[in-house]
Amino acid sequence: MVLVTGGAGYIGSHAVLALREAGFGVVVLDDLSTGFAASVPDGVPLVKASVLDTARVAETLRTYRISAVMHFAASLVVPESVEQPLHYWRNNLGGTLSLVSACTAVGVSRLVFSSTAAVYGIPDSIPVAETAPCQPINPYGSSKLASERMLGEAGAAHGLNTVVLRYFNVAGADPAGRAGQRTLRATHLLKVACEAALGRRNVVEVYGNDYPTPDGTGLRDYIHVSDLADAHVAALRHLLSGGGSLTLNCGYGRGLSVREVLSAVERVTGSPLPVRYTARRAGDPPALIAQADRIKEVLGWKPVRQDLDGIIRSALAWERKLMIPALETAA
Repeated sequence: MVLVTGGAGYIGSHAVLALREAGFGVVVLDDLSTGFAASVPDGVPLVKASVLDTARVAETLRTYRISAVMHFAASLVVPESVEQPLHYWRNNLGGTLSLVSACTAVGVSRLVFSSTAAVYGIPDSIPVAETAPCQPINPYGSSKLASERMLGEAGAAHGLNTVVLRYFNVAGADPAGRAGQRTLRATHLLKVACEAALGRRNVVEVYGNDYPTPDGTGLRDYIHVSDLADAHVAALRHLLSGGGSLTLNCGYGRGLSVREVLSAVERVTGSPLPVRYTARRAGDPPALIAQADRIKEVLGWKPVRQDLDGIIRSALAWERKLMIPALETAA
């Protein structure tokens, strides 16, 4: 049985689907502060609790006889982390410390950890490899890097084996329409663009068009959320087969600018987007692109949803699905 913390959130809910498809039993632990109970599939137990509640986490591990954990529960908005650093340190590092304390107390020794490319800060070279220096430039990245280091030390002291997955920019939705991003006031570019395309936002704000990049907008490596979920299952299989701790990038190794993504949304929808350029956001690097060979070599991960138009179509389909209750209420 696998415990998924934050399993009612965007990425966690897709991991739950992937785990079930792979034949694993799943339990979700989520305080629903940003997640949604509706994102948890029927038949999957939902423990409504904070990962900061060490005793409740330990109780859940014992009750459901958990053999491995996937840890998604965290705060993850870069600009918000700049404004509320203590909140991010409490939730991200504190939550991971609480979880690890519970795992070591109960004897759970396998953990897949949701980390981020934000640990690299502004890389010296692109694409960035796992061996690159970690120099985060915002509290979100700093709190995740501190969590990574704590996991490494816990591993040495307590025999905890961890696969750390450093995500690049996650996008899209489950191709079957079972899950997607429900986040209110989301900041993810593709979700914002799809909401604007469907008339649910008045404008798409682009933060900075004066970066040292080919078109002046930020470059990012966009990965489909279902491919990322599959990477988590591959990481879990590695641990369950006796594999040791790893740190791996999760991306496609392909950089797309903000302008390119917005142009692709316009191409897929056939309509122009309302775009407004504004100042750069604090904590945003000019470019983040993965060197993504190692995860394929070590875990045998094979991404299958790399087509940008396909990623956009899945996100649009999800946004249309979210609109249905509102339309029914209006009728």
